[in-house]
Amino acid sequence: MVSVEEIRNAARANGPATVLAIGTATPSNCVYQDTYPDYYFRITNSEHMTDLKEKFKRMCEKSMIRKRYMHLTEDFLKKNPSMCEYMAPSLDARQDIVVVEVPKLGKEAATKAIKDWGQPKSKITHLVFCTTSGVDMPGADYQLTKLLGLRSSVKRLMMYQQGCFAGGTVLRLAKDLAENNKNARVLVVCSEITAVTFRGPSDTHLDSMVGQALFGDGAATVIVGADPDTKVERPLFEMVSAGQTILPDSEGAIDGHLREVGLTFHLLKDVPGIISKNIEKSLVEAFTPIGISDWNSIFWIAHPGGPAILDQVEAKLQLKEEKLKATRHVLGEYGNMSSACVLFILDEMRKRSIEEGKATTGEGFDWGVLFGFGPGLTVETVVLHSLPLENLS
Repeated sequence: MVSVEEIRNAARANGPATVLAIGTATPSNCVYQDTYPDYYFRITNSEHMTDLKEKFKRMCEKSMIRKRYMHLTEDFLKKNPSMCEYMAPSLDARQDIVVVEVPKLGKEAATKAIKDWGQPKSKITHLVFCTTSGVDMPGADYQLTKLLGLRSSVKRLMMYQQGCFAGGTVLRLAKDLAENNKNARVLVVCSEITAVTFRGPSDTHLDSMVGQALFGDGAATVIVGADPDTKVERPLFEMVSAGQTILPDSEGAIDGHLREVGLTFHLLKDVPGIISKNIEKSLVEAFTPIGISDWNSIFWIAHPGGPAILDQVEAKLQLKEEKLKATRHVLGEYGNMSSACVLFILDEMRKRSIEEGKATTGEGFDWGVLFGFGPGLTVETVVLHSLPLENLS
């Protein structure tokens, strides 16, 4: 008779969960930040609010964003004027978009990841799908399974309404799934579309306008598995540990509420201060077991909630300017894409390391950290170990 312990051990992988492929996608509609204030106030019929427009221009200038991608086009918004008002009931129109487009954008990113992986999609055993854009049943995970033609027995997990920290959460879940299920290959998808949060300006809700200046659309996908077959798979990053914490004295710092008017967004001014004040504690907890205390000796993938967060984290930890280069690049070229951002940065780091001839996928460094920041304030911390780039040649 086989024991429970023997069954458990036989079902588990031996090595750490590893990122085996990455894919990203955006809508085709690109908006440039320097012309966005004029467009935004015109399309929302708010050009008479001249003082507010000047404030919004300053927000856009300070955002460090060059361009963003958005599914919402001018033609569509003209046909759906309720979405352009500040607080008009419009959830039905928003849901009609995101229920269809979130899985479609996810499919585009997943198709690229599967191509990057080079293995048949029939080998995918688990699917983790994450979005803060809308809710539906059966969910976006089900729709993506159909769109991609995955096996009907794929084990699905759907995460709705988590917010910006969830790019770390999905990796933590994928790590557990891959390490506890031998031969598992986990498809992780984060797909975000701002159609659920877009609305006109209000001088009584400036934090909503901050969101209008920062957020963009994008989907990112990773394939995660343990014990990679290096004859046919090319491991990129190993996930060594993962943790989540709620920061002290941060209740109400970031929150969102799904209402008839769509998803409303609120944040306090001190969000960057709360994060920078507490970030070292998360680093110490994560890296003390490894024996690392020099934060410039690791590579960095931090959710770019906005430039103020990055500036304050950089100052607090005395990080060299190049540490957040990949993070700032993604913020500048795509804006804040909520949960998808850190996966875009992971892809950017892998590509940049190859282009610059670095020794490892982590800009030549062996160890790195991935941070997700979001509602709660919740922080996800994932310790990554890079791999030699010679493996990818």
